[in-house]
Amino acid sequence: MNGNILNSNINDIKDEESSRALKYIELAKEKVTALEKELGRKMRACVVTFGCQMNARDSEKLLATLSLAGYEETDSEDADFVIYNTCTVRDNADQRVYGRLGQLGNLKKNNPHMKVAICGCMMQETSSVEKIQKSYRFVDLIFGTHNIYKFAELLNTTLESDRMIIDIWKDTDKIVEDLPVKRKYSFKSGVNIMYGCNNFCTYCIVPYVRGRERSRSPREIIRECEKLSGDGVKEVMLLGQNVNSYGLDFADNDPDRISFALLLEEVCKVDGIKRVRFMTPHPKDFSDELLDVIERNPKIARHIHLPLQAGNNEILRRMNRKYTKEQYLALVDKIRKKLPDVAITTDIIVGFPGETSEMLDDTIDVVRKASFDNAFTFIYSKRTGTPAAGFEDQVPEDVVKENFDRLLKVVQDTAKEQALKLSGRVEEVLVEGRNDHDERLLTGRMSNNTLVHFEADESLIGSFVNVRLDECHGFYYMGRMV
Repeated sequence: MNGNILNSNINDIKDEESSRALKYIELAKEKVTALEKELGRKMRACVVTFGCQMNARDSEKLLATLSLAGYEETDSEDADFVIYNTCTVRDNADQRVYGRLGQLGNLKKNNPHMKVAICGCMMQETSSVEKIQKSYRFVDLIFGTHNIYKFAELLNTTLESDRMIIDIWKDTDKIVEDLPVKRKYSFKSGVNIMYGCNNFCTYCIVPYVRGRERSRSPREIIRECEKLSGDGVKEVMLLGQNVNSYGLDFADNDPDRISFALLLEEVCKVDGIKRVRFMTPHPKDFSDELLDVIERNPKIARHIHLPLQAGNNEILRRMNRKYTKEQYLALVDKIRKKLPDVAITTDIIVGFPGETSEMLDDTIDVVRKASFDNAFTFIYSKRTGTPAAGFEDQVPEDVVKENFDRLLKVVQDTAKEQALKLSGRVEEVLVEGRNDHDERLLTGRMSNNTLVHFEADESLIGSFVNVRLDECHGFYYMGRMV
């Protein structure tokens, strides 16, 4: 964990909301200090993240606020302040939160000073908030996705109150980014370039909980990348629900209106940033301009995550994905011809309403023809409030499971075939840390996002090194430094 907190100096903060946040951090710090004296120990805080990279980035802001207020970070939920930053894309994410909350209630009985907060996408759903109010009355603070920049104020209020505080905004056009951040890694960081989504895929709750698309100023994005570089960051990942749509919400005559491709090119010009990733593009508007920019910029990672979701045209139409199987495969072919060394990964949903085993065969056909380097496969999750939740032809559970298992085998076989092509090559990897299972090994990540484990000294963590890929183990390699 990086001990430095970016933007922690109030003199570096120019934005009014950011300055306001730091004022409330100081007020919260007084209360935390008083509690420390009363209890004779340091106060501890734990932030648990569910969901996507954007949630992970939000959690870094929450953790920075808690750290500046005087809390020590801990991975244990037996802490004095616990935050669940929630996801609601799939039902199992909701159930995990409720399960963890049940355990947290028992811990709180033994620690009267404990505060529990829940934020994120799940809290934008009225039914979830009502359930927490009714069944988990020990929760102290609930807030959503649109006012995370108010956390310092909400923290301060929570520390001086014994009642449940709920602060949910339906929507906002405000973007506040100049906030303290405590990064998980000192050498890499996510950078939000936009928020929200306008696509309204019929299965997806994101447009309803994250709101409409709102792009950040390109100047502010570049300024953040420069600041990160100055703080030792070597790799950035540009984040958005659909990065291809970046800038389209600006007026035609707005000088800030540039394409995502041009923004990506500008980020590559930042000194000190050696690798640039992005997540996630939408296949329907993946431009030739973007391919050209990737081709001529070796800094841009050779990895494109291109969500397919389904390979049958009728299912794609019902999903409102706005492309066909044939158009998707044509795009993959174009990408592979332009970028022969690129890894293409994808997301696939199994069991969307109306999907038959024959329809899934079309998806399997795409997996084989596209030769995905990996695919994240999910069973369809019915989300209240989405159009698909009202479709009458929900697929029986036994059919979904059989189809899921069939697809997973093809995905694994295809991914292994792709990985084997790298055997014997020497690749540049960014060393990310010690291996979780063998302390002798370090773990690094290649440009194409493949992991490789190799023996080396931990002083290399955060550095780029060359590694020969010796043994393929499906989704990762064993290698040695050269």
